[in-house]
Amino acid sequence: MPAAPTTSKKWVLALDQGTTSSRSLVFDSLGRVVAQSQREFSQFFPQPGWVEHDALEIWGTQRATMLDALRTAQLAPRDIAAIGISNQRETTLLWDRATGQPLARAIVWQDRRTAAACARLRAAGLEPEISARTGLLLDPYFSATKLAWLLDELPGARARAERGELAFGTVDSWLIYQLTGRRRHVTDATNASRTLLFNLREARWDDRLLEIFGVPRACLPEIVDTCLSSADAIEVDVDGTKLPLAGIAGDQQAALFGQACFSPGMAKNTYGTGCFALLHTGTAPQASRHRLLTTVALRRGGCQYALEGGVFMGGATVQWLRDGLGLIGSSSEVEALAASVPDTGDVYLVPAFAGLGAPQWDADARGTIVGLTRGTNRAHIARAALESIAFQTADLIDAMRQDAGGAFSELRVDGGAARNDLLLQFQADILGVPVLRPVNTETTAFGAAALAGLGVGMWQSESELASLWALDRRFEPRMSAGEAGTRRARWTEALARSRAWAKSS
Repeated sequence: MPAAPTTSKKWVLALDQGTTSSRSLVFDSLGRVVAQSQREFSQFFPQPGWVEHDALEIWGTQRATMLDALRTAQLAPRDIAAIGISNQRETTLLWDRATGQPLARAIVWQDRRTAAACARLRAAGLEPEISARTGLLLDPYFSATKLAWLLDELPGARARAERGELAFGTVDSWLIYQLTGRRRHVTDATNASRTLLFNLREARWDDRLLEIFGVPRACLPEIVDTCLSSADAIEVDVDGTKLPLAGIAGDQQAALFGQACFSPGMAKNTYGTGCFALLHTGTAPQASRHRLLTTVALRRGGCQYALEGGVFMGGATVQWLRDGLGLIGSSSEVEALAASVPDTGDVYLVPAFAGLGAPQWDADARGTIVGLTRGTNRAHIARAALESIAFQTADLIDAMRQDAGGAFSELRVDGGAARNDLLLQFQADILGVPVLRPVNTETTAFGAAALAGLGVGMWQSESELASLWALDRRFEPRMSAGEAGTRRARWTEALARSRAWAKSS
């Protein structure tokens, strides 16, 4: 028998803290967006391969959008049933517990400065043990080597961390620390599972991993559930009103939940700054044979798990067309420009600007454009950029198919670039399976809202949440299998030309 609702309030506030912007959205009990607010924040690139954020600017923009969204919805904080957080993962922050001041800029998940440190650990033969404990690969993408770098490079930081004076956290921890008036230092299991410090099977910080990476336990946050009951919810302050924070999830796990992928075998792909495909695998972690990641999908009492593959440059490739090359004035222009030519003219763009993620995991790969001729124009490059997003996703899905030992019947998609019909049709063509876009493509934010609302009883079950998922458009494959195979073979050839470029310089 379903539990009785524990709240009569009809709105949930989701804080969606992303890589390039902070957003806040208000959802009603039918899962509809009532109001939203978004603010971009600064991106810092102090050296090639380095990417940083200002932690205080992240908090400032997130707080501003939170209040803006409530004003737009004409709601007071007291009208909100609960708050949920979804956040960019792996991004690493270190701050003073007493003052709340960051010791340095946040090191973003895209940052590759610790590639050499990862190489040293790999050369020491530690990657198999690390992977067995964490489900992850030894890569600069994750938090542990970033944190170790901060502790080593900032004067006195390691000694202060050992004394418990400093706090490490991913972005969820930082926001909760601020929302609780510096009272709580926590993270949830999905974010913890992305640090290389979390034992996947035992669901706790791992002493052996702390030893390997040289991280003091005293600086780590407490690990809590992804979906928190009313009794366990974290009390936060929103403009003077106390509210329960009942949902916390890394952005991709939040999107998996928001897409109603509650059962083993269900998969989603999010087209954001990067692209992230997740396959729900059930209550036991499944090791990948194809260099995918095993990660916590949800912890609600016990853990549920997923296989994941991540592409570093998805929508960020379109941003590069806009900001780096000046080919378009806004990201929304790319579809029309790409559609103005029937194909790429055999041009392939490999956006390995920060190396390659799954399944190649090549930190030394760099961006490449091949096939240029005198007849190539900006439309061909724009189309090649969009197709690169689909090709990278197809590589991930193929690896998942092989790991899972079965075919996918469909792929659910979300994220900003999921509004691009040209991209989704090409994705369906080269995958050979239907691609399903929901009416609500704000599934990352809705996932955070759904976790929070479920926790406090605004929604009573996952079945009730699944009934809110509605199809907007189904993209059926149109390309022949032969043509799709030819195109993917050319992509693989272009991909090979980008590999290990930085290592050879």
